[in-house]
Amino acid sequence: MKIIECPRDAMQGRKEFIPTERKIAYINQLLQVGFDTIDFGSFVSPKAVPQMSDTSEVLANLDLNETPSKLLAIVANIRGAEEAVQYRKISYIGFPLSVSETFQQRNTNKSIAEAIVQLEKIQNICLRHNKTLVTYLSMCFGNPYGDPWSAEAVIKYIEELHQLGVETVSLSDTVGMADPASVSYLFRHIIPAYESIEFGVHLHTTPTGWQDKIEAAYKAGCHRFDGAVRGFGGCPMAKDKLVGNVATENLISYLENNGVNLNLNKEAFQQVMALSGAVFS
Repeated sequence: MKIIECPRDAMQGRKEFIPTERKIAYINQLLQVGFDTIDFGSFVSPKAVPQMSDTSEVLANLDLNETPSKLLAIVANIRGAEEAVQYRKISYIGFPLSVSETFQQRNTNKSIAEAIVQLEKIQNICLRHNKTLVTYLSMCFGNPYGDPWSAEAVIKYIEELHQLGVETVSLSDTVGMADPASVSYLFRHIIPAYESIEFGVHLHTTPTGWQDKIEAAYKAGCHRFDGAVRGFGGCPMAKDKLVGNVATENLISYLENNGVNLNLNKEAFQQVMALSGAVFS
């Protein structure tokens, strides 16, 4: 079972710039908890996401010496990927692909077809530099823009990713539209059909609407869950109103209540919870 903690997602939509030293202290504390992966930053245009303009400086000050956690950075184009793969500390490169034409344009200024061309090139860049590409397939459970959507269309894109050799795909609900039935349907169909792909789920949801959707994914065989402490976050490219992430503390509670041993340092996590208030105040 893998929990991917996403301070990058928690921070990126905040209008007030979080001081670099505060980001460094917070992420270093997260590294002590023992999460599988920390989605810590992004190599994107500082004009598009000014909150992430200090990602390189943050990375230089992260201590990976006594942690099992690996680092993931998001990129939106080839330039960002070529920069990100130069850093030894980074294991995973995340790329946002969407089944919504509208959101793909809003998020990366590309059509879906153009984004898939970029993704193939980024996959090759990752392979050359011994990094793993994680594709975030957004709007998997519907979208607010009126674009055509169906579960079968989502599966068609997963087939394209499979043909490109992508090994990790996270089904993403960027605006909180998923329902348990659609979550269950997709995972029950794709997990047995694509055994070479590790599937995860990245849900944005209201504080009271998370559990049924997480349960649907878990019971359908998903073993990779993204979260953010206290449910902070939201995609600034998605809608005028941000919809936060699943709270990591809720994920931990749900999985442990279902008998999953996460091997997390609970004392370190309590320190994260205490520190988060100062970081996001």
